[in-house]
Amino acid sequence: MPIALRPRACDHLAPRLLMAWVYLFFAGLCEWGWPVGLKLGLTDSGLHWGWILFAALCMIASGVLLMVAQKNIPIGTAYAVWTGIGAVGTFVLGILIFDEPATLARAFFVGLIVVGILGLKLASD
Repeated sequence: MPIALRPRACDHLAPRLLMAWVYLFFAGLCEWGWPVGLKLGLTDSGLHWGWILFAALCMIASGVLLMVAQKNIPIGTAYAVWTGIGAVGTFVLGILIFDEPATLARAFFVGLIVVGILGLKLASD
């Protein structure tokens, strides 16, 4: 069999690694829900238990997905990417939903987080 057509010893790991990155991405998306839920759960009019429950469910889902992703992604990489996705997404939601300031300086530093996330992904392959 030509060398290019021979299966490599690690080819069976590629689908698991890809799925781990998918789980990690969705864990990061769930990270957006809990700060938003907590912000909406406590307002001047009091506690809103539905939003607090939403926040708790997002925390659980995020943690479980991170746990599964860490089976195939190093813990340091997984944690940094997970928190980065959560931070960037929450930053954007803060601007879009809560009318938080969208200054050039804030955008620049969030951009550095994005560069870090992409760098970790590229360095992990």
